[in-house]
Amino acid sequence: MTELEFLKQQHQDGRVSRREFLGRAAALGASAALVSTMLGSVEAHAAETPRKGGTLRLGLGGGSTTDSTDPTTWTDSVMVDAGRALYSGLVEWGQDGKPIPELAESWEIKPGAAEWILNLKKGVTFTNGKTFDADDAIYSINLHRGQTKSGAAGSFKVVKDVKKLNANQISITLDSGDADFAYVLTDYHMMIVPNGHTDWSKPVGTGPFTLDKFEPGVRFNGTKNANYWKAGRGHLDAIDITVINDTSARVNALVTGQVDAINRLDPKLANLVGKNPKLEIVRAAGGWHTVVSMMRDRPPFDNADLRLAFKWGIDREQIVKALFAGFGTVGNDHPIPKTDPYYNSSLPQFKYDADKAKFYAKKAGGTPTITIQASDAAFNGAVDMATLMQASASKAGLKVEVKKEPADGFWDNVWLKGPCVTSYWAGRSAATQMLSVAYGPDAPWNESHFKDPKFSELLLASRAELDETKRKAMIWELQAILHDEGATVVPAFRDWVDGHNKNVGGHTPHGGFDMDNGLIADKAWLKS
Repeated sequence: MTELEFLKQQHQDGRVSRREFLGRAAALGASAALVSTMLGSVEAHAAETPRKGGTLRLGLGGGSTTDSTDPTTWTDSVMVDAGRALYSGLVEWGQDGKPIPELAESWEIKPGAAEWILNLKKGVTFTNGKTFDADDAIYSINLHRGQTKSGAAGSFKVVKDVKKLNANQISITLDSGDADFAYVLTDYHMMIVPNGHTDWSKPVGTGPFTLDKFEPGVRFNGTKNANYWKAGRGHLDAIDITVINDTSARVNALVTGQVDAINRLDPKLANLVGKNPKLEIVRAAGGWHTVVSMMRDRPPFDNADLRLAFKWGIDREQIVKALFAGFGTVGNDHPIPKTDPYYNSSLPQFKYDADKAKFYAKKAGGTPTITIQASDAAFNGAVDMATLMQASASKAGLKVEVKKEPADGFWDNVWLKGPCVTSYWAGRSAATQMLSVAYGPDAPWNESHFKDPKFSELLLASRAELDETKRKAMIWELQAILHDEGATVVPAFRDWVDGHNKNVGGHTPHGGFDMDNGLIADKAWLKS
């Protein structure tokens, strides 16, 4: 993705104003004609009026026979999309990357950010006729606390207590200040169900659809919820999800008209789909990124100069092109993407530089062999990425070997155990969350064993800081510390890539996840 394409994407997502788009495009040297064409494309989409009715047919990868309508169990795309069709959350991750009200229509953060007051929306009814209230919110939050197998359990460990203040207001007390706690409430597991609900074969929610038919790993059908409460959402009469886990079969279903939209469009096929006059690509830059983690407390990676030699010795542009056919952006050895409002844009970009790689290798006292343990269990293309790194680093005089690990047992036997291992992160909605879960001093998934007293102190302070200007400066410094002193290489961020036929409206790019962060059933419509 070029800088100009990225800028257009930001404007389309509502993250950059029209005025800012014009100014930055001019600074990049774009012609007036090209800028006008780009603006016309974005604004034409924005001007479309949603049409009511019809059935949206989705062909989705990421389904399993073990799928359930129990939100605590969700791990992949099919149930994220189906779940958001059935349920609503307290807070939504907005198009601009910031939390916006959902069933919690407003919130108040007490000084220190350890106590949150949530004001709940009134007059919303579940599909069984019950009125939504504080008891439902508390019960739904507690599904992810204590003795639970919820995928959100880790995020909710910070919750010390949840109390009912009145029928439409609750307080949440955290064990330490967290100004980003609203982002925790945007977690796709954090759906609202009635107090005491346990029969997941008969889901009850406040979403745009009610369940009609569900065959785990095969199909999900939903019918319009006549009492849906969101203005400007819920345009469709029905939603039909077919599980198509095979990439080629999914693309074929879109091309032949069996489905209206698909997720996980293979980047190598995306350009072919984009040339079809009846189809469109929906592309969103986000936080999913590739990783090579070097354990900073083990030789030879305890040598900062050797780490810098490796960082300057890899060709990131080549990795983005080869692995993702250009549907991504280069990384800069910290986990915060350009789409994040706290992204540090001032850091010098690591790029292939043989002279610098040789300089730091000499400074390190020699070039010991760097062995990368790689497996496609981490992500499809992990071994290819390691091989590309080996080739470019070798040209810079570094000794790099690739040890291909079997997929079976990789996460148990290699990840978090090997001194230099390929991995990935899907990103997090808030910068402080991503920094905490992967680089926090006590984080169980701290792959590189990164421990830095200044970083730890600053991370804790940034979480509790409510002043936006001060907070941004802290988060910028955290990224700078990882960039300069960290032992994790982040060569690339991959875009989310969906596809749909041109009869689909309202299917917009979102940096959080594919299919408009799982909200396609809520936001999309059919043009005819």
